[in-house]
Amino acid sequence: MSKPITLLTVESTEQLSPGMTRIRFSGDLAAFAGSTFTDRYVKLVFGDPAELENGGRPTLRTYTALEPDVAKGTLTIDFVVHGDEGVAGPWAAKARPGDTIHVRGPGGAYAPDPAADWHLLAGDEAAIPAIRQALAALAEDAQGYVVLQVDGPAYEQPVAAPAGVELTWLHRSDPSHPGLADAVRALPWREGRVHAFVHGEGQAVMKEIRPYLYGERAIPRADVSISAYWKQGRTEETFREWKADLARTEEGTS
Repeated sequence: MSKPITLLTVESTEQLSPGMTRIRFSGDLAAFAGSTFTDRYVKLVFGDPAELENGGRPTLRTYTALEPDVAKGTLTIDFVVHGDEGVAGPWAAKARPGDTIHVRGPGGAYAPDPAADWHLLAGDEAAIPAIRQALAALAEDAQGYVVLQVDGPAYEQPVAAPAGVELTWLHRSDPSHPGLADAVRALPWREGRVHAFVHGEGQAVMKEIRPYLYGERAIPRADVSISAYWKQGRTEETFREWKADLARTEEGTS
């Protein structure tokens, strides 16, 4: 069964950092009733949404849906913006109150398990919105680590975490900073059961961090939410091809 399609209207925009724009939307959010995943997402439809019902393939882009309020009919989406690169980023940069866009969803699969002994959350700027929501859902006495990678100090954003969750920022522009995978591997490993959420660039997440968590740390797959949001040097369409190729390769070796 296909997910509902909702028309959203831009209410306001805000620049969170040089590379991220926040847009607040309004609309009928009945489809979000009962949605509790902290990685909940929608697919923005760039084109005629009727194509989805007719088997067509309009351009879709996936974004985390933040703080949906069904009663008030409001939600927020944070967009990574790289100038004129891509489809959704340029749209967000030019969006003004009154503009509209259709979204399909919500989807989602993760929320931090309160029964876990500690939590590991890691990703780049594309994962910050989902990680921020996960942190907000943690208990005050939660323990763990957050590792976030951005271009430089100006790209950092306010991220609230429980006192027992250690936050580390990594800067691509600083040669003294490790990459995301190296930073995760360097974390002192805690005792007990970990619940992990790791999302971001494909090479770091799927080729480097995932083998470490599943292999060296032997974390059960049910305790890890891990996926690539993008791939360095690839457009959204060729990134999807990369993900499909990766899935086929892994099926062949399983």
